[in-house]
Amino acid sequence: MSIRRFKLLPGLASLLLTAGLVACSLPAIGSDAVSLPDPAVDASPGQGNQVAVLAGGCFWGLQSVFEHVKGVKKVWAGYSGGAANTAEYERVSDGDTGHAETVKILYDPAKVSYGQLLKVYFSVATDPTQLNRQGPDVGTQYRSVIFYGNDEQKRVATAYIAQLTAAKSFPGPIVTQVVPLQAFYVAEAYHQEYAQRHPNDPYIVFNDAPKVTHLKQLLPNLYQPEQMVVDVQLH
Repeated sequence: MSIRRFKLLPGLASLLLTAGLVACSLPAIGSDAVSLPDPAVDASPGQGNQVAVLAGGCFWGLQSVFEHVKGVKKVWAGYSGGAANTAEYERVSDGDTGHAETVKILYDPAKVSYGQLLKVYFSVATDPTQLNRQGPDVGTQYRSVIFYGNDEQKRVATAYIAQLTAAKSFPGPIVTQVVPLQAFYVAEAYHQEYAQRHPNDPYIVFNDAPKVTHLKQLLPNLYQPEQMVVDVQLH
């Protein structure tokens, strides 16, 4: 059973925390942010809105982080890497579907570049040195993946990983995968905006809220208040 199964019911985590049953899922705050250089290779601004698809741990935290990035218009939590008929939380949580918990990011490239999104991703959103896990969450569904949508995104992602590796930005090797995006499947409604709707959930308090704080501290020029994100439909 995945540890994250406990989080399906808001408030249940609080009871488990009080009972001492989820203490192992509450890591120390402040240990998962890294100051990184700007990408030496970046995507061209292009025309119109663009899409980035990233995975790296619980999609609640990823969604919350990128909703606070300037130029981001909407973020959806979902699944990528597996088949359509297994793109549901109960199946993905088993860890054998090929899916990773993923976010789809709609952004304005005139305000934030693809490379800058990757800088946020590697700096505060995920630990790229953890293989098939992220913090308290263990399994291939929590692996670190950049799902590129075109050759330019692939070029920027691989170049940035090579740049960070050469700079020895992390204490261990970067295990983030760079693979072509086949499909993105939107997750169940109760997963959308979870951090915003349940800010007092212990999992959010200990694991996800600090990431937003780190974004504001480390990358203030890219930070925006959450309410500035507009409501748009997924295409």
